[in-house]
Amino acid sequence: MRVEYDKDTCIGMFQCVAEWDAFERDEDAGKAVLADSEETDGDLFVREVPDDAELDAKFAARACPVDAIAIYDDDGEQLIP
Repeated sequence: MRVEYDKDTCIGMFQCVAEWDAFERDEDAGKAVLADSEETDGDLFVREVPDDAELDAKFAARACPVDAIAIYDDDGEQLIP
Protein backbone atom coordinates (compact mmCIF):
# COMPACT_ATOMS: atom_id res chain seq x y z
CA MET A 1 0.00 0.00 0.00
CA ARG A 2 1.24 3.51 -0.73
CA VAL A 3 0.16 7.02 0.16
CA GLU A 4 0.33 10.07 -2.08
CA TYR A 5 0.18 13.48 -0.46
CA ASP A 6 -0.41 16.66 -2.46
CA LYS A 7 1.21 19.35 -0.34
CA ASP A 8 -0.02 22.11 -2.66
CA THR A 9 -3.65 21.11 -1.95
CA CYS A 10 -3.12 20.97 1.82
CA ILE A 11 -4.75 23.82 3.75
CA GLY A 12 -3.06 23.10 7.07
CA MET A 13 -5.93 21.77 9.16
CA PHE A 14 -3.54 19.04 10.43
CA GLN A 15 -6.27 16.44 10.92
CA CYS A 16 -3.95 13.92 9.27
CA VAL A 17 -1.37 14.56 12.00
CA ALA A 18 -3.88 13.41 14.61
CA GLU A 19 -4.58 10.21 12.68
CA TRP A 20 -1.13 8.99 11.58
CA ASP A 21 2.27 9.85 13.04
CA ALA A 22 3.85 9.83 9.55
CA PHE A 23 2.31 13.28 9.11
CA GLU A 24 3.92 16.15 10.97
CA ARG A 25 3.04 19.81 11.43
CA ASP A 26 5.06 22.43 9.59
CA GLU A 27 3.84 25.56 11.33
CA ASP A 28 6.09 27.84 9.26
CA ALA A 29 4.65 26.62 5.96
CA GLY A 30 1.14 26.09 7.35
CA LYS A 31 1.09 22.62 5.81
CA ALA A 32 1.54 19.03 6.88
CA VAL A 33 4.69 17.10 5.99
CA LEU A 34 4.75 13.41 5.10
CA ALA A 35 7.83 11.96 6.80
CA ASP A 36 10.10 9.56 4.89
CA SER A 37 8.46 10.42 1.57
CA GLU A 38 9.88 11.22 -1.84
CA GLU A 39 8.81 14.23 -3.88
CA THR A 40 7.72 12.96 -7.29
CA ASP A 41 6.12 15.84 -9.16
CA GLY A 42 5.92 19.38 -7.86
CA ASP A 43 4.39 19.13 -4.42
CA LEU A 44 3.34 15.46 -4.68
CA PHE A 45 4.97 13.23 -2.04
CA VAL A 46 4.83 9.43 -2.03
CA ARG A 47 5.80 6.71 0.41
CA GLU A 48 5.02 3.11 1.19
CA VAL A 49 2.71 2.44 4.12
CA PRO A 50 4.01 -0.12 6.64
CA ASP A 51 1.65 -3.04 7.22
CA ASP A 52 1.10 -2.01 10.83
CA ALA A 53 0.11 1.55 9.80
CA GLU A 54 -2.42 0.82 7.04
CA LEU A 55 -5.46 1.66 9.16
CA ASP A 56 -3.89 4.89 10.42
CA ALA A 57 -3.00 5.92 6.86
CA LYS A 58 -6.58 5.31 5.73
CA PHE A 59 -7.93 7.37 8.63
CA ALA A 60 -5.53 10.21 7.76
CA ALA A 61 -6.73 10.21 4.15
CA ARG A 62 -10.37 10.19 5.17
CA ALA A 63 -9.82 12.99 7.70
CA CYS A 64 -8.33 15.38 5.15
CA PRO A 65 -10.98 18.02 4.38
CA VAL A 66 -9.53 18.80 0.91
CA ASP A 67 -8.60 15.26 -0.23
CA ALA A 68 -4.88 16.02 -0.37
CA ILE A 69 -4.12 12.41 0.65
CA ALA A 70 -4.78 9.37 -1.53
CA ILE A 71 -4.25 5.72 -0.65
CA TYR A 72 -3.43 3.07 -3.28
CA ASP A 73 -3.25 -0.69 -2.92
CA ASP A 74 -0.30 -2.74 -4.16
CA ASP A 75 -1.91 -3.12 -7.59
CA GLY A 76 -2.14 0.66 -8.01
CA GLU A 77 -5.89 0.84 -7.46
CA GLN A 78 -6.97 3.94 -5.56
CA LEU A 79 -8.70 2.95 -2.33
CA ILE A 80 -9.30 6.40 -0.84
CA PRO A 81 -9.32 9.60 -2.90
